[in-house]
Parts: sequence; structure tokens; C-alpha cells
Amino acid sequence: MNAVELGIPFVRHTTDTSERPDTPYLVDRFGRVAQDLRVSLIDKCNLRCTYCMPAEGLPWLKRSEMLDTDEMNRLIRIAVEELGVTTVRFTGGEPLLRKDLVDIIGATSALQGNPKTSLTTNGINLGDFAEPLVRAGLNRVNVSLDSLDREVFKELTRRDRLDDVLDGLAAAKSMKLEPVKVNAVLMRGINDHEAPELLRYCIERGYQLRFIEQMPLDAQHEWDRDAMITADEILELLGREFSLTPDTAERGSAPAERWLVDGGPATVGVIGSVTRPFCSACDRTRLTADGQLRSCLFSTTETDLRAPMRDGASDEELARLWRGEMWAKAAGHGMDSGEFAQPDRPMSAIGG
Repeated sequence: MNAVELGIPFVRHTTDTSERPDTPYLVDRFGRVAQDLRVSLIDKCNLRCTYCMPAEGLPWLKRSEMLDTDEMNRLIRIAVEELGVTTVRFTGGEPLLRKDLVDIIGATSALQGNPKTSLTTNGINLGDFAEPLVRAGLNRVNVSLDSLDREVFKELTRRDRLDDVLDGLAAAKSMKLEPVKVNAVLMRGINDHEAPELLRYCIERGYQLRFIEQMPLDAQHEWDRDAMITADEILELLGREFSLTPDTAERGSAPAERWLVDGGPATVGVIGSVTRPFCSACDRTRLTADGQLRSCLFSTTETDLRAPMRDGASDEELARLWRGEMWAKAAGHGMDSGEFAQPDRPMSAIGG
């Protein structure tokens, strides 16, 4: 949904917040309206993926710094019932490490407006959680899987947990958490040769595979654009064994460009966040585990909701802060400009 569809005149670029339309929705200066909330529930993870964090892990948030169950539920309720959010994606870190995850999903699913809920996970504990997640009202899952080769998986994640991930995917499918989406990042010279095998594996099991360009969100700040496998290269790798034709279905705000595989109905998605940015259609707003608002995955600034909430702020005051954060959203991440700066927070702290 955009501003025109809501009956709001197109919002032109301005830094004057007085020009913000009188609307409860999360409109920004470029006419976009955020309806998709990404909630990072925890910064901890039980993998140590080389493109995300160092082998020894990171300094994790203290319990007192994180939003508790009631605080998290309150902010999600404000987003859904006051600000027009219609979909909520729970991320991490690894969200299945948060002990109150099922309770939070249950509270979200019960909100007025019946928001759609999803979970992004590394899949390690999904086999144990699939059934309670479904009972709580979760609609679907995204599972990260970069390799089907045990040794390559161990090299990339620094953990020997491939079987657990595959079992988690099967459990999600059996519990009808569909579509079961698989996210894969290809690393040059490590797992890029597996692209066709990953696609074949997912098609055979009814999973939807999406390849994601590696993004500059690693804690080490070692991302190298020249070393990244681009969307064009991903399509070329797949094209060696499959016939790919563009999917003509409406893409909307979805981050993935979809391609029909061998004429369909199976599809594969490619998320070219770096080389094929989709900022103009972005409808996301982000909440971190410690109560910070982010208007973009690559934001270098945040708006704090935790402190005012703990100081007694009303729902309307928190909603006003949220609207202000989104009104100030930039037109795009600007990776192709000389002014791009990688966020201080890594992906594990921001949420995917």
C-alpha cells in the first residue's frame, strides 16, 4: 500500500516534519507506507556464520537492556492496532533462543487486525518448536541454508548442525508452515558451485528458495563488494542447469525477483539488495531487541522507544515517536553513492 492508495497526496522530499500528513499510518517523505514490521527478538545466535560474526561471537545484550515480554508485546500492539502494520516477521540473532518466543507470537496473532506472522530462523531448533509455533498462530517460516555439504556447512557456520537444519525444514513442512522459504547466501569459491543443487533440493521438497546477495552487515566490517556473488552471477549459475523466465506475477514490495524454473510452477527468488535495490517499494519498519526503531536495515541512526516507555510514555507518545522515525526515512540505502556508511550494528543485532 502506498500513500496515494490511502488518499494521501504524494509526499515530496523535505526535512520539515510539519509537512507530515495527518494520518496514523507510517508514511514517509516519499509516499511509502510501512506495513511490515521486522522484530529482532534477541541478538544471540547458536551459529557463527563467517559472513556475519567472528568465531568467538559478539558482546551480547544484557537482559536488562532487552525488552521484556510485556514491553515487546506492547510495542507490537501499538504497531498493529495504532500504526497500520499488517505483517510481523520475528528475527534475531536466532529467535528460537528467546524463551518467551511462543508467548509473543501468540499475543501478536491475537491482536485486532489479525496480522500475518512469520519467523526467520537458522532452523537448528525448529524441529522441536514447529508444533508449538503453529499452535501459537505462526503462519510461515524462512530458514537459512547455505550448503547441503556437511563440510562446507561446518566451514561457513563453524558448527556441525546441518542435519538439525534439514530436520527443522521437514518439520515446518509437515506442520504446514507454508510457504516454507529457504534463504541462501553464496560465497565465492566456497559454496557458489552448490547453487543448482540447492535449487533442485528445494523444488523436490516443495520449499521456496531465495538467494540473497551478501550485504555489508558483518560485525567484522570485512564485506567486499568485488568479492560478492551478484544477482546476475546467481542467475548465470542457475542457468547452466535450469531454464529461467521472469515471473510476471505482481511483485509488490517483496524483496525477491522471482523466476519460473523450467516453465514453472516452481520458482526461485533472487534478492539483489546491493546490485538491484528495491528501496522505492520498501514497506518495512524495524524494532530491535533493545527497543530501538530503525527505518532501514542500513540506517546509521535509531529512535529509542525503550527509555521513554520505561519512563511512563503513553501509547500515543510512543506512536508519535514511531511515526517520526519513519517520516525521516531516507529514499534508499545509497550503496552506490560515495557517502554510504555501514551501520555499526551487525545483522545479528538488527534482524533480517
